Amino acid sequence: MNTNEVRVRFAPSPTGLMHIGNVRIALFNALFAKHNKGTFVLRIEDTDASREVDPGGIKIIKDLEWLGLSYNEGPFFQSKRASLYQAYFARLLEKGLVYRCFETHEELEEKRQRQIARGLPPRYDRAALKLSDEQVNQFLAEGRPYVWRFKLLEGTAVIKDLAHGDVTFDFSHFSDFTLTRPDGSFTFIFANFVDDVDMRISHVIRGGDHLSNTAMQAALYQALEAPMPQFFHMPLLCGPDGKKLSKRDFGFSLEDLRSGGFLPVAINNYLGIMGGSFEDEVMDFEALVKAVRFDHLSAASQVRYDVEKLRWLNHKWMARISADERAAFVLPLIKQAYPAAAHYTVDQVRALLEPISGELTTLVDAPALLRFVFERPTFLVAGAEPLNYMQHRAFFKSVLSMPADTGVELLEKIKEMAKAEKRSLKEVLSLLRLALTGSPTGLGIAELGILLDVNEIRVRIAPLAE
Repeated sequence: MNTNEVRVRFAPSPTGLMHIGNVRIALFNALFAKHNKGTFVLRIEDTDASREVDPGGIKIIKDLEWLGLSYNEGPFFQSKRASLYQAYFARLLEKGLVYRCFETHEELEEKRQRQIARGLPPRYDRAALKLSDEQVNQFLAEGRPYVWRFKLLEGTAVIKDLAHGDVTFDFSHFSDFTLTRPDGSFTFIFANFVDDVDMRISHVIRGGDHLSNTAMQAALYQALEAPMPQFFHMPLLCGPDGKKLSKRDFGFSLEDLRSGGFLPVAINNYLGIMGGSFEDEVMDFEALVKAVRFDHLSAASQVRYDVEKLRWLNHKWMARISADERAAFVLPLIKQAYPAAAHYTVDQVRALLEPISGELTTLVDAPALLRFVFERPTFLVAGAEPLNYMQHRAFFKSVLSMPADTGVELLEKIKEMAKAEKRSLKEVLSLLRLALTGSPTGLGIAELGILLDVNEIRVRIAPLAE
């Protein structure tokens, strides 16, 4: 492999929602390519049609676009590369390194259970390799389904891993593995190997759960005398309790985070720094390219995924992005939440967000904080009684007719009059918030004056005078 040309790939299967672990793998491939002025390839591994739920990988492509992770080549689809796999398979067949296996899944499972019961490691016993040509021809004539297996030779293979160093695989600990499915399509292990060779992939960056696959692919590299790439088997993500992430855990999928109001820059930021130590933890993609040390990678088997740390970073980024960006992200959420905002523009939403920008941890906080702008709250006396509402009724009646051109001016005059009359400012301001927003706590009076029209404010505080 030409080590001067860095070529990496992200190779997801279109079999469901993008797992957050896959997002991290895509990110690190993109970071590594950019750091080394290399090429980032997108490859859709869609050879198993029975599991495909995202035809054409459209969702995958849109997810990468939303995250801002740009690839240089692709997307390539394995489903369109069968002739290439067949050509590589023919070379193995010519070398006598493959054989047909006719056993059914049930027969193989029965053998496996017998081996486990005897305390033996479950491995294929090569029974099919012992079939005579006559038996094979008879089974073929009967139309028996079969798969092709790769015949592992004795010996070892050594791979270079960026985190683990040299990793040695002893093939005596592995079984002859399948290269095809009963329908004739090629398996992940084989198609993945062929594509990496054909695309001249120099570094394979993927999850640590693929380490056992690497042994089989190393055997294929040896068999066809192909240059072997370097690897980085990344730590798997686990929850704060150290347990494997579950689909029931919030943040398991990218869709969880997107619908939860997290920014793509914050997601990339968190996935880029998790498990590491950085002087400045708030970084965009370009900063991560410079900060992530690929020559000092962790060899840990897992890293803890903490949504609360992600929330902290998202809060930082909500304040850092421009007012226009913030408004563009929030606009569709406001329109979805409130029919009255159906024709709102980015400029209008930007004006709404300005007084509350410091209160936003995620994007979905905005519609909740702004509910009172679009939906006039119902004033309930029961909610006002703990604030000594009856003692302030005459005061609120007197301020209703005070002249003011803006909401800010009116509320400031009410505040100053309350001070002059030595009223409990806490009670007066809490009653104002209750009447204006439906809650005695929340935004400051000045912010409420910006967000509500002066006439709307008069209408809402009128019940305080009744």
